[in-house]
Amino acid sequence: MTLGVNIDHIAVLREARKVNDPDLLEAALYCAHFCEQITIHVREDKRHTHEKDLENLILFCKIPINLECATCDEILDLACQFKPSRVTLVPEKREELTTEGGLNLNLEKIEKSIQKLKLCDIEVSLFINPNLEDVQRAFDLKADFVEFHTGLYANLYNALYSNILHTPYKIKELNLPKKELEKEFQKELQLLNLCAKKAQSLGLKIAAGHGLNYKNVKELVKIKEITELNIGQSIIARSVFVGLKQAILEMKALIKR
Repeated sequence: MTLGVNIDHIAVLREARKVNDPDLLEAALYCAHFCEQITIHVREDKRHTHEKDLENLILFCKIPINLECATCDEILDLACQFKPSRVTLVPEKREELTTEGGLNLNLEKIEKSIQKLKLCDIEVSLFINPNLEDVQRAFDLKADFVEFHTGLYANLYNALYSNILHTPYKIKELNLPKKELEKEFQKELQLLNLCAKKAQSLGLKIAAGHGLNYKNVKELVKIKEITELNIGQSIIARSVFVGLKQAILEMKALIKR
């Protein structure tokens, strides 16, 4: 299993003061010594990473760059101009803090975006909710990769095995009896297993990401069909205490099979 480090949260820190510190390219070059891929999400509103970041990373970083973006013509044009190793199409809303779910694969714009990227010889991944219908649809759309949105899995794990329900960051809908949480958690884990097997049977490559951390990743890595994880916030948060190298190496140790 390989690790893609999402460095968006380093850009968030930079943008808090609107200075080039920390330098995103320096961060990518440093991370590249310890992981297999760098992931960034260039949003339409450019709230953290932007065009120059993408250009610099592709010019100077020696490991693959995975660009997350919406089906926005402006960002897709940037992808076709700079040609990252992969584009992961994700849903995007201006008001959200982070991506809240998987793509609606029935939108006409999805198919057109995939075709546009493939004409530029760019590998395409679709960020989807773990359900069998979306896996089949991703195959029908001729995607190369699927990346499962693990947000519900992560939230259920945290509700079960952390104190988050006693904090201001609790999700009210998950304030449930423990037995019910356990049932929902096992149901989501089983669904991820089934979807991974389905995707593999169709010849799709399989990644997962969103909300993964040093505790909840342990069950997910048992799904052998998933060959890549993209993780950002928890690694950058951990690096505050132990440094970026150690934070990445600790995660690498957890996902090593």
